[in-house]
Amino acid sequence: MGRLIVVSNRVPLPDQNGMAPAGGLAVALQSALEARGGIWLGWSGKSTGSEDVGPLQSLKVGNIEYALTDLTDLDLEEYYQGFANRVLWPICHYRLDLAEYGRREMAGYFRVNRFFASRLLPLIEPDDLIWIHDYHLIPLASELRQLGVTNRIGFFLHIPWPAPDVLFTMPVHESLLRNLGTYDVVGFQTVHDRENFADCIARLEIGERLSDTEFRIGGRDLVAESYPIGIETDAFTTLAERAAGTTLAKRMLQSLDGKELIIGVDRLDYSKGLTQRIDAFEKFLIKHTESQRKVTLLQITPKSRSEVPEYEAMQRAVAEQAGRVNGALGTVDWVPIRYVNRSLRRPALAGLYRMARMALVTPLRDGMNLVAKEFVAAQSEEDPGVLLLSRFAGAAQELKDAVLVNPYDVEGTADSIARALVMPLLERQQRWRSMISVLRTNDVFHWCDSFLGELGKTKPSEIPRARAS
Repeated sequence: MGRLIVVSNRVPLPDQNGMAPAGGLAVALQSALEARGGIWLGWSGKSTGSEDVGPLQSLKVGNIEYALTDLTDLDLEEYYQGFANRVLWPICHYRLDLAEYGRREMAGYFRVNRFFASRLLPLIEPDDLIWIHDYHLIPLASELRQLGVTNRIGFFLHIPWPAPDVLFTMPVHESLLRNLGTYDVVGFQTVHDRENFADCIARLEIGERLSDTEFRIGGRDLVAESYPIGIETDAFTTLAERAAGTTLAKRMLQSLDGKELIIGVDRLDYSKGLTQRIDAFEKFLIKHTESQRKVTLLQITPKSRSEVPEYEAMQRAVAEQAGRVNGALGTVDWVPIRYVNRSLRRPALAGLYRMARMALVTPLRDGMNLVAKEFVAAQSEEDPGVLLLSRFAGAAQELKDAVLVNPYDVEGTADSIARALVMPLLERQQRWRSMISVLRTNDVFHWCDSFLGELGKTKPSEIPRARAS
């Protein structure tokens, strides 16, 4: 059995004890790498300005070699801030109005992928499995094939894949689809994403569908399937149980003074539906005045991509919106919305999830959303809270017993908040048992094993494909 090579835009380095950083994805991939032996390659997070990036930086921990590369300011401007985050991200999240396509940024995106391929090439051995992650690196397999790599190569997309009419607004859509055709296995979060991919292939007539999951593009066969990512369910449940007894949890309970806690945890991003969520919570309080002074929304929203102007503007807008609601409805001894604009450590979040009566997970579009899964895993079986979940989150395809809402329907979401707060205990328990069963079956280790199992069954390429860009 060959080694595993993982490639991602960023590499989550282990701590001083060799442990993976917080988060199920890092834990699962580190576990798979440790079992097989392997390499995790990606950007170091550092820029060399206009200077040459220099050699790879290598760190060996146990059975895993972490290979890090710096990038230049131009690389970051064109590849990361430009094409990846100002074209691919908004288009895949159906925000065509925010996509800013430029040929220079597109060229930089393909150039940096070519650079990653050149850095990876000397590290590859004949039997290695290569697993590439996310939208930053779609062309990487094509670049590797051009360099003669015939290894099995898989790709997993962590964000949504859009419908044809959305994708086709991007001038290089056909190149990216042909790039995906150079992989052996392409993984999506949901069946809907896979079907959007299939529709794109059919509309462009660049390949054929051989079965539900098998496709032929450019004379080359690949598997495209949904592999919904999970969390390390049992470990997170244990973490939440322990965190519920910490000093932080006790202080939080004391500050609530008997009020019900509703929680939202989201990276600051326009895909998360934050303004609609605050509008819905305000509408709920106005329509149900009996709930005023009895509930508090804790919205935790760490800053994100502050170098992109849209995110800086959104940060101000959300803070002002929360302030307006607090000014209009709050009292001397009650603040309706507590808005926290920084990250909390995972144990603290787990404890807050466990004490919350409800979680609002209402993105406008999301590949999966692991906050929804962490909230469910954190709940007490005896008295579980209620998950309000957007129909447009990938997690809604699995967590069918959440209270599903349309985040664009502010009044409907407000009514769902009201219903959830008075939901009988028996119904809450039944919903929770159904969802936790799904999470225990489809945890992050199952996701990892399923994808790698499929990739391991494919045949290595016999003839390298020409670059598809």
